Amino acid sequence: MEHGSEIAQLRRQIELEYKAAQRGLSGLAAGTARHDFINARMENIGTCHQTLKGLLGEQEASKILTETLERL
Repeated sequence: MEHGSEIAQLRRQIELEYKAAQRGLSGLAAGTARHDFINARMENIGTCHQTLKGLLGEQEASKILTETLERL
């Protein structure tokens, strides 16, 4: 695969962002601070997805995103 290491890095970033968002749900912050933190993590996942789409196309990028999140 031509972009193999970049794709692996994006998968890892998606995993880290999602796990951080999950931890944000049970963190000590409340209200707006918690919402902003989780929202930022989800936006970062969206950015990774957009990058994957540029590399692989929409269908394959969505497949990778789904597979990555299902493993968590």
